[in-house]
Amino acid sequence: MKRIVKIVATVIAVVVVLGICAGAWFATRPPKPAKLFAPGATGQRIVADGIFANYFPSPSPGRQPGILLLGGSEGGLARDLLRQAELLQRGGYNVLHLAYHNAPGKPANLSDVPLEEFTRGLAWLRARPEVDAGSIAIIGYSKGAEAALLTATRDPGIKAVVLGMPSSVAWDGLDGPSILFGLHSSWSEGGKPVASLGYGFFDSARGLYGVFEDGLKERDKHPETIIPVERVTGKILLVCGAKDNLWPACPMAEQIVARAAARGGPTTELLRYAGAGHGVMGAPATASDPDIIKFAKLGGTPQANADARAASWPRIMAFLAANLPAPPRQGGAGA
Repeated sequence: MKRIVKIVATVIAVVVVLGICAGAWFATRPPKPAKLFAPGATGQRIVADGIFANYFPSPSPGRQPGILLLGGSEGGLARDLLRQAELLQRGGYNVLHLAYHNAPGKPANLSDVPLEEFTRGLAWLRARPEVDAGSIAIIGYSKGAEAALLTATRDPGIKAVVLGMPSSVAWDGLDGPSILFGLHSSWSEGGKPVASLGYGFFDSARGLYGVFEDGLKERDKHPETIIPVERVTGKILLVCGAKDNLWPACPMAEQIVARAAARGGPTTELLRYAGAGHGVMGAPATASDPDIIKFAKLGGTPQANADARAASWPRIMAFLAANLPAPPRQGGAGA
């Protein structure tokens, strides 16, 4: 009997060890390379001076405003952002859609990504002869919104900031060691990690949302991780979906608005859509569009996300036109 118990205990121990090893391998393996969409007929691929991006110059004559466009944790140059860049270009803007991780020459994981990636992109954009260097906006989505807000606090020349599904804090890195042990920040600056907030424990009932929701409960204990929105000089437009099940975008958007108001920060406007999720903001599309269907897995129905995009995109275009000096001709407000 003792021998049987010993054998069973050994088998259980082996299974546990194998499970831990498998989990560690899964958590630390490099991400699948992101699909990099070509810029199409109206854009060009930029691979120079440390920049990997798609660039869409304005079709309007003369010097026109510039926009730095940042996607989220998908990495690379996604199709959904490509369509948004084309719409912004059609509206008269010079748009640099920047890849900052999981792309050639960039960090594989969204961990310790240098904020210098974004300042470099802004400098490249401002140096273009067709760009009005005094008329610059930054648009970011999800983790890209986190990066956009961090960048805007450091660059007083940014006149307008649009944040989709935003974060009010800098989070730990999105790689296995960071998620498990908090070893890295998502961002670095000057070779040092940006102070970052740790995640909560995974709860299968709430999924990833619970990891972020529980992490936010420690936010006030770690004020150094809160993004100082009061340092932003340009106006801010935020867009979120109340059914977001990836992370608490609307609660974090409300935290950004509240801090800006309490600390004499920039003017903010929040567009909150009750039935939409993490696909709330972007190029208008039908509910049957593949990207809309994909984003519905992150909250909201395809129709609710499509409706939110149709409602928010014209307001984004109007916000940009109102807050960028020498606004371009209007257009590109729809698909």
